[in-house]
Amino acid sequence: MNVVAKTETGRALGDTFALVCDRLPGKGKISDQRRQAFDAYERLGLPHRRIEDWKYTDLRALMREVLPLAPAPDAAALKRAAAAAKSRAIDGVRRLVLVDGTFAPALSDLGKLEKGLSIRALSEVLETGDGALSAQAFASDNSNPMIALNGAMATDGVVVEIADGTVLSRPLQIVHVASGTTPAAMFTRSLLRLGRDVGATLVESYLAADGVKAYQAHDALVVAIGDNARLDHVRLVEDTVDAFNISSATVSLGAHAHLNTFGMTTGGHVSRYQLTVAFAGEGSKVETNGVNLIKGTQHADTTLFMDHAVPDCTSREIFRAVVDGRAHSVFQGRIIVRPDAQKTDAKMMTRALLLSDEAEADNKPELEIFADDVTCGHGATTGALDESLLFYMRARGLPEKEAQALLIQAFVGEAIETIVNDDLREVAISTAQRWLEARA
Repeated sequence: MNVVAKTETGRALGDTFALVCDRLPGKGKISDQRRQAFDAYERLGLPHRRIEDWKYTDLRALMREVLPLAPAPDAAALKRAAAAAKSRAIDGVRRLVLVDGTFAPALSDLGKLEKGLSIRALSEVLETGDGALSAQAFASDNSNPMIALNGAMATDGVVVEIADGTVLSRPLQIVHVASGTTPAAMFTRSLLRLGRDVGATLVESYLAADGVKAYQAHDALVVAIGDNARLDHVRLVEDTVDAFNISSATVSLGAHAHLNTFGMTTGGHVSRYQLTVAFAGEGSKVETNGVNLIKGTQHADTTLFMDHAVPDCTSREIFRAVVDGRAHSVFQGRIIVRPDAQKTDAKMMTRALLLSDEAEADNKPELEIFADDVTCGHGATTGALDESLLFYMRARGLPEKEAQALLIQAFVGEAIETIVNDDLREVAISTAQRWLEARA
């Protein structure tokens, strides 16, 4: 039995939950679920290296404590958030802004919704008592302590429903903005439901207003993709250099559905993204791609779990990490093929590029196969920039940093090119270029 002694930090968080639980949205069953989730978190505590899934990301050492819950944003906070969101505006998207864990309609684009598209604040759904949506939003595995904590403390988020046969002409963008002037924690949870034959693109952006420091972002996304539907998903994490970002996504795929997802982490002191994909319908496909661009003392963890439970499904994972200074990149990719999942085709490949002698990259690909008619494989490499290529480019007049930048861009390009939307691909390229320019 894993018995966790309650520390001063644990007592403080328990006191915080006791103070805010009656003010969190949702009553009745939701309140009971919150209490159960917090009890699960208290039993487990912050994850540590003795838990296999958290072996390389010991939050007891890296984060140490969970900050107090952020207050609802006031007018000044909203003004700071608006300026931050504008600085990373993307043309042609429908923007949905969460400020310090609270949905901000005034900063969001809610006008002229396309037919078949519904957007509501999670707090509104919980308060109005929509039992089915509330249950789906809060259906999560409390064995993961950080997901359990998110379920207990979530203040708001967005609930997006897309009706059968709807193909959105504009991408949706959820913008998470930290705007508080004192260190605090934000807990958000969003629900995305795609009906049959739906086509949609979702962008998630994490950023902060000028001068904001030392915050914690705890986010969860619950996605249901219907039969023959497609979702393209892009995540851009540009938090401040002393922020913590602990995010999770849970995706359920119907039959012949398609998920294409790309994530890029350039910001945050410590970040962890954990994605779980459940193949619930035959003939579905998942393409998961990611890039870590980190430096200094940053720690960035991407943990993926593909659960192949039905036949004739395909998954592909491509991950790239560029690590400078004393930064630490982690990739954990687990593929499980269950006995009934015959004809599964699953592959993953992770590559890390170390730019300094003190940089570290831990790659842990895993396969668990319980079916006999499958095609599965994985690979991992770690190395430095090719010195012969650098010499070749410098011999032709390129400065060293510029030559390195060109090689880094080529290294991460394979993952970035999987973004289908041209405008979003350019946004990802620009994000990478900002990181390269800051490194120089």
